Amino acid sequence: MLEKFKKILLFITIIFITVNVGCSNKSEKDKSIAYISANEGSDYQNTFEELKLGVVSDFDLKLTKANKSWVNIWVEGYKDGKAIEPFPLTKISYGRSPTEVHEGNMGFGIIKSNNKPLFFLYAPNVSSSLDTINSDILNDFFVSTWDYAFKSDETIKLKYGEEKLIGVYRQGKKQIRTGYNYQDPASVKQMIEDDYIVLLLKIKIEEVNE
Repeated sequence: MLEKFKKILLFITIIFITVNVGCSNKSEKDKSIAYISANEGSDYQNTFEELKLGVVSDFDLKLTKANKSWVNIWVEGYKDGKAIEPFPLTKISYGRSPTEVHEGNMGFGIIKSNNKPLFFLYAPNVSSSLDTINSDILNDFFVSTWDYAFKSDETIKLKYGEEKLIGVYRQGKKQIRTGYNYQDPASVKQMIEDDYIVLLLKIKIEEVNE
């Protein structure tokens, strides 16, 4: 009986060691410093829809090393497969938070005014000015769609120096084709060539050297 107990204890010990080693290795490999998830149906989106202001794409951004990070968020524009000037269309940069962990709303909005559309970006405790965009870029007569560049129930991870596409706004003269893989550069390039207008919302976080 004692011998059987020793074997069970040894078996449990081996499992415990294996699990802890696995977790340790996973922790060492996971160098993520930011987490982004979609905020579908957020107060930001609901307000825009109720007031018929335009469209807004809202995210939750969590930085785990905010005091050592510099965040860059920007929007690239393409028309008939070619980059739209200025390039990027709008951008914000911020960082060096006084706290290590920093979390809040981040996103991109388009205000459809009577004259020219206005673009703006926002992130925790920072926002861009309203950037006036050439009226030829967006046309209400065209079919349009806004998509998150990842599944709405997914949380994506970022590492330092990693550029990530997180949102896509598209306009087409005809029915908009679906089925593009937004995380595949070749697929995104094809989409840019296929659609009339493509706006890409991107983010990149750099490590701040002391």
